[in-house]
Amino acid sequence: MAIRKILTGEDETLHAVCKPVEKFDEKLAQLLDDMHETLEKAQGVGLAAPQIGIRRRIFIMHVDDEKIEAINPQILKTRGKQKVLEGCLSCPNQWGYVTRPLKCVLKAQDRNGNWYERKFSELAAQCTCHENDHLDGHLFTEIVEEFVVPDEEE
Repeated sequence: MAIRKILTGEDETLHAVCKPVEKFDEKLAQLLDDMHETLEKAQGVGLAAPQIGIRRRIFIMHVDDEKIEAINPQILKTRGKQKVLEGCLSCPNQWGYVTRPLKCVLKAQDRNGNWYERKFSELAAQCTCHENDHLDGHLFTEIVEEFVVPDEEE
């Protein structure tokens, strides 16, 4: 496994629409393992492939003591709204309030190519939507309703 560099700022990969994954092989498994290690090192909640320079429809999340992998994800349904504070590993030191769905249903493939559906709520729904946005070239800063300046004493 290897820790990958997380892209920041205006890197064009962060603003590109990602292509679907077609090969479910050892190379993909290695990429997913690297993403998990990178996310743990960065102490984040989610990481999308374009954040490490890979223009493929893949994201991972570490929520509720579970490691979730979503390949070729599709958000099938959303319900409710929650106004939440968000940040992003690709936008260091930027925080802001956004409105995200309270619940969502995700359809995606696992590392073996098997399709699954999962329901998520609250933080997991927020993270699912945030990471899925990355796959379409969008950063959370595009939908921030109010930026928050971190307290320098903290």
